[in-house]
Amino acid sequence: MNLSLTKGPVMRSMLLFAVPMILGNLLQQCYNIADTLIVGKFLGADALAAVGSSFTLMTFLTSILLGLCMGSGAVFSIRFGRQDAEGLRECIRTSFVLIAGMTLLLNILAFLTLNKFRVLLQVPDEVWGLMREYLAVIFAGIAATFLYNYFASFLRAIGNSIAPLIFLAACAILNIVLDLLFVLALKRGVSGAAEATVISQYLSGVGIAAYTLIRSPQFQGILRGCRIRWECMKEIANFSVMTCIQQSVMNLGILMVQGLVNSFGTGIMAAFAAAVKIDAFAYMPVQDFGNAFSTFIAQNYGAGNTDRIRKGLKSAVFASSLFGILISGAVWIFARPLMELFVSKNESEIIREGIRYLHIEGAFYWGIGCLFLLYGLYRALAVPAMSVALTVVSLGTRVLLAYLLSSIPSVGVVGIWWAIPIGWILADMVGMLYYLKLARPTLL
Repeated sequence: MNLSLTKGPVMRSMLLFAVPMILGNLLQQCYNIADTLIVGKFLGADALAAVGSSFTLMTFLTSILLGLCMGSGAVFSIRFGRQDAEGLRECIRTSFVLIAGMTLLLNILAFLTLNKFRVLLQVPDEVWGLMREYLAVIFAGIAATFLYNYFASFLRAIGNSIAPLIFLAACAILNIVLDLLFVLALKRGVSGAAEATVISQYLSGVGIAAYTLIRSPQFQGILRGCRIRWECMKEIANFSVMTCIQQSVMNLGILMVQGLVNSFGTGIMAAFAAAVKIDAFAYMPVQDFGNAFSTFIAQNYGAGNTDRIRKGLKSAVFASSLFGILISGAVWIFARPLMELFVSKNESEIIREGIRYLHIEGAFYWGIGCLFLLYGLYRALAVPAMSVALTVVSLGTRVLLAYLLSSIPSVGVVGIWWAIPIGWILADMVGMLYYLKLARPTLL
């Protein structure tokens, strides 16, 4: 079902579109969490640290593809809002060629530089063997990540957020089943966890590609006049490359923080690996709401509905802030039982550090919710460079403060935890000031 976001009640339209996206990405987190939970419970702290660090690295690598797909999705939404069918087909062809080429290059580079990541992430000797074993398998799923995110971005751009949810649901269920089979029954260790993830990714990637090609009329005649014009490539690149840079900068900062965390030893690595999964699961709904909000803005920007954009912005800020406050309270209260899902109760130091992380981060989910809305707003209004600027502010602050504060003996690793929400809030202030002074008067 394709949903036009240019008409109907504002909040209802956004929520109808956003809820399947939120459910879908919560399911995606489920099959990420399945690796961590099963590995942490049955393979031990070293394996948990290895998979946790690998997840941070893979998030950085796949963020390049995700950024390209999200940027293309913004262009698709604007074309769809304008009802420019031929222009939409041209954008589909152009963006697919661009992102498929980047996927191939990224996959080759990932395998060629595999051993370099040990130094970059300051991985301890006792963890590196397991981490290398996991990555050698998980890199094979990069192409599947491209397929899923490209076709999901297209479907969401034309208002269909249901189909991506269905394919992710099947993927999540299969991943959990295969995790249990490969890790517990077949005793394949961290390689088995990686194999389960890769097989599941290909199921969702190939499945959603086939569905889109068969069911979407926008793909009819897609190969007619398949010459790629420079003007279209430039427009796609403007959105996609800037969004890619934003995603890459964001995850490069996270990767640098991961390297700093790793320097504190295996116990802190394991605590961080478990707590970050809980953290990501908790604020994933506001991230997805921000992406749905971006599609709402882009369709209405293409249709010229500026009043509807302003109403949508007010409604989105209220909804995101309310959810952030509610989820903050839940994570604060249930931090211990959440950590004990991933770590044996005997690992008291790991659990204690994870709880401290969650208590600090969990108090500020409203801040990152607001930041995701700002990212989506500027991407949809054809100002993707501002999203990059906000990311630089947020991540630059986070990395700088993390290294400075953690070097103070009386502060230590807790300085890393505090640096993250400080970066969110500073970026929020910059983004809102830009909107009030420049974006609203000139664009809306």
